[in-house]
Amino acid sequence: MPDLGEEYTSFRKRSDRATRLQRHQASPGRKFSSGLKEWVIMVVSVFAVMSLLNLFVFNISMVKGHSMQPTLYEGERLFINKIALAFERPKRGDVIVLHDPSSGPSRKEYLVKRVVAIPGDVVEVRDHKLYINGKPGEEPYVDTVIEDEDFAPVTVGKDQFFVMGDNRHAGASKDSRYFGAVPLDLIVGRVSFIWWPLSKIHAL
Repeated sequence: MPDLGEEYTSFRKRSDRATRLQRHQASPGRKFSSGLKEWVIMVVSVFAVMSLLNLFVFNISMVKGHSMQPTLYEGERLFINKIALAFERPKRGDVIVLHDPSSGPSRKEYLVKRVVAIPGDVVEVRDHKLYINGKPGEEPYVDTVIEDEDFAPVTVGKDQFFVMGDNRHAGASKDSRYFGAVPLDLIVGRVSFIWWPLSKIHAL
C-alpha cells in the first residue's frame, strides 16, 4: 500500500505557497484602499479643523467698495481676529467687520467700519466734524471733513458701538449715521492686518 504522507505534505506546501502568492498579489489593492481611506480621513479632519477655526477664531475677508478709503482699498485681503472679542470689547479706533444691520433678518451682508464711539459715549457731527463727549474726535486716518449733514448728539447705548467709514466724502459710507449704533452680537471680529497685496502688508 503506497505511503501518502509525503505526497500530502508536499500538496500542503504547494497549497500554502499558492495562498501566500494570492495574498501577495492582492496586497497592492488593499494597500491602495487603506492609503485612500487614510487620505480621505486626513482631508476631512483638516476641513473640519479649518471650519472650526474659521467659525470661532479667524476669518479671511476681502474689501468691497470704497467706504474705508484711504485706510482700506477695494480688493485688499484682511485677517479678521474673531476670538479677540471673547477677551476684549472693541475700542475707539478699532477697525471691525460686522453683519450689516440693514440687510434684513438673514444678516448675510458684511461691512467693514471703524469704531468711533463706545457704550456711554455721546457722539455728534457738528460743523462737519466728529465730536465725542463734547471734544473733537482724533482721526488721523481721514483725509477730509465730513461732507454729509451734521447730526445732533446721540448717546451710545449699553453693548452698542457707533461705527463710521473712514471715507468722509458725501454718501461714501453706509454706517451708524444711517442704521444707528451696532449691537455687540452683530460684530464678527476685529481686523488685525492687511495680508494682500504683499506690498501693503501691515497691522491696523
